[in-house]
Amino acid sequence: MTVENADSGPTAPIDVFREVVNSRRSVRKFDETPLPDDVIRDCLELAMRAPNSSNLQPWEFHVVRSQDLRKSMVPACFGQNAARTAQAMIVVVARTDTWSKHCRDLLAEWPGGEVPKLARQYYEKLAPFNYTQGPFGVFGFAKRILFGLVGLFRPVPRFPVSLSDMKLWATKSTALACENLMLALRARGFDSCPLEGFDEVRVRKLLKLPRNRHVVMIVAAGKSAPNGVYGEQFRFDSE
Repeated sequence: MTVENADSGPTAPIDVFREVVNSRRSVRKFDETPLPDDVIRDCLELAMRAPNSSNLQPWEFHVVRSQDLRKSMVPACFGQNAARTAQAMIVVVARTDTWSKHCRDLLAEWPGGEVPKLARQYYEKLAPFNYTQGPFGVFGFAKRILFGLVGLFRPVPRFPVSLSDMKLWATKSTALACENLMLALRARGFDSCPLEGFDEVRVRKLLKLPRNRHVVMIVAAGKSAPNGVYGEQFRFDSE
C-alpha cells in the first residue's frame, strides 16, 4: 500500500515504515528457512538506493551463500551464533579507490545523456580536487595546510585531507547502505544481524579481497529462530 505525497511522490505510510523499523532486531540465531536469491538481490538493490556522498557509491557487497564458505567465515567471526546459523552472510565493503572511475561513469551514464554544466564541472574538476590524496597522502597534506590558512578568513571544506579521511568518507556512505539493506530484509519478512566482531584480515583472505578494501560490517541474514532475539529492545530516553 502507498499514499501519494504532493511534494515527493509515492511514499510508504508512516505506520508501515514504523512497523518495519520497530520490528527490525539484531537476531542472534536463525532457523533453517531458506533465504531466496531473488530476495537477496531485491534487498541489495534497495541498499544501493541509500544516500551517499556525491553519488559516488563507494560500496561493494559480497554475498556468502555456499555452506563451506559460511563455515569458514564462522571462526573469523569469533564463532558468533548469528554467523554460525545465518542462511547468508553479506560482507559489506567500503572502497576508497573507485571514486575517480565513478566520476567518469556518472558522466557517461547521466540520465538523458546531456550532463548539466555544473555537474560536469563538479565531477571533472572539484571532485578530483576533493578526493585526490596523492602518493603517500602528500597532496592531502598540502590541502590540509591550504584549508587551514584559508579557513582563517572563510568557511572551507576541511575533509577529506588524508588516506584515513578517505576511509571514513567511504565508510559513512557504506553504513547508510547497510541500514537500507537490513530494513529491506525486514520488509521482506527476513531478519539480520550487523556483525562488527570479526577478524578483518581473515575475512579479506577468505574472500580474496585486496588490502585496500575496508570491511565495514558483515550482515548475517535469515529468518529468526524462536529464541533468536536475546532480550527486549530499549533505548535511552530521547532527551
